[in-house]
Amino acid sequence: MELQPTFRTTFWWSMGVQIEAVLNSRPICPLSNDPNDVETLTPAHFLVGSSLVAVPDPDYTEIPMNRLSSWQLVQRMNQHFWRKWSSEYLNRLQQRPKWCKGNVGFKEGDLVLVKPSENSDSFKWHLARILKLHPGKDNIVRVVTLKGKQGIYKRPVTKIANLSYVN
Repeated sequence: MELQPTFRTTFWWSMGVQIEAVLNSRPICPLSNDPNDVETLTPAHFLVGSSLVAVPDPDYTEIPMNRLSSWQLVQRMNQHFWRKWSSEYLNRLQQRPKWCKGNVGFKEGDLVLVKPSENSDSFKWHLARILKLHPGKDNIVRVVTLKGKQGIYKRPVTKIANLSYVN
């Protein structure tokens, strides 16, 4: 008698594999010191020799669950996990110094993780290098200029985090 996989076991197996991919795509440190390079070393480099690359799935988080196919339901659960885990991981990486201290722990050339906006449908890590620190009148840095794959832009220091092993 051969056991056939049920929907429930297939669902949880698929979720486990996708969560494993999310965890193995976590950036560890920069691959080079080149200021134009925003590629990082990930656990996947040790497992398969390169970063994990996948075709992005559409965002299923706004569609009612009863309207999703079984594969879309797995994708929705994975997207929910990604948003929650990446947000909590970024929060753990961010140091929270009091604003009365001038040193925020960033310097020009640092590779940082950028917290995606709330309406972002991207389920991948946003990386950028700090081009310039912008201290205010009180000489406290609250905004930085970043250069990433999306171009050059400014972000508050509360929306970025240094990679944990780089510091």
